[in-house]
Amino acid sequence: MAILVTGCAGFIGSNVVDRLLEFGTQVVGIDNLDSFYDPSIKKKNIEHNLRNPNFSFEEIDIRNSNALENIFRDFDIETVIHLAARAGVRPSIKDPFLYEDVNIKGTLNVLEMGKTYGIKNLLFASSSSVYGVNEKVPFSEKDNVDKAISPYAASKKACETFCYTYHHLYGIPIVCLRFFTVYGPRQRPEMAIHKFTRLIDEGCEIEMYGDGTSKRDYTYISDIVDGIISSMKIKKGYEIINLGNSNVVELRYLIHLIEKNLGKEARIKTLPDQPGDVPITYSDISKARFLLNYDPKTSIEEGIENFVMWYKGAVSQNDFAHPESLVSSSNNSIAGTHRIKSMENSVPQAPIE
Repeated sequence: MAILVTGCAGFIGSNVVDRLLEFGTQVVGIDNLDSFYDPSIKKKNIEHNLRNPNFSFEEIDIRNSNALENIFRDFDIETVIHLAARAGVRPSIKDPFLYEDVNIKGTLNVLEMGKTYGIKNLLFASSSSVYGVNEKVPFSEKDNVDKAISPYAASKKACETFCYTYHHLYGIPIVCLRFFTVYGPRQRPEMAIHKFTRLIDEGCEIEMYGDGTSKRDYTYISDIVDGIISSMKIKKGYEIINLGNSNVVELRYLIHLIEKNLGKEARIKTLPDQPGDVPITYSDISKARFLLNYDPKTSIEEGIENFVMWYKGAVSQNDFAHPESLVSSSNNSIAGTHRIKSMENSVPQAPIE
């Protein structure tokens, strides 16, 4: 029996794979290694596991139903951890059709395979973005989420609804996990903490949208992975569960922490608030505590210290000389003993935020 991790080469996915392999679990990982950001970064995320006999990697797109079916036919998949998606609020406003295609169609393909091959449970990576401009804080799973303010959020809400439909019709046990601003080592290079750290380190100007008082519930990657692993024990029903830190941090304070750990001062350019952005995200994690014994342990101060330390090490090793490049280097093969199926004409598909 194996666990399938979609989006396995991304930030969250690669950390989940690491944890599963520590347990000696048989893991099948799929990712299309798209050019949303430099694919060499994603390859670096998983290359240390390619010679692990418990890990099989397949380079496919979740929208390719035939390729997905080959995975389920070739491997005895028991659990699916579905992390692959097109990520990002602002890019979704520019190209909503791509988000509908990747996130919704891709998730439907995964659900269809789960139905056909009788998986025991499925974990779906949703997002705190579904809460929109929610005036009630902290955000609870019982809150109304019918007013998404970005196509990204709308696609995640649609996927939650399809997950419930497949649970209702076919009895698939499903847990939808709403992640709150995940950060830490391997974070995607265009996300705020990584981007700010790089720009401040290089002496470049950073863009701060609004007056710096917007608040986010930043959640450290190891705490998120703890929640994902614990969610695997839920083998019946349909659940929506927040995974956050339940502690809000102002943008100004976040920048201060990065400055402190880099030992450098930020050059800040203040810009208006952006469409699709929300003033606050704040998770009520009482349900996660009750069902999963979830207990986030990493403060923002410790987490930023850890991230900057990782960033400095990666820079010293030249792991991302051009981290925000949108030019794919996917012609460079990954070394390893596991088969890799390449998709022709693939469209960018990135791990979830």
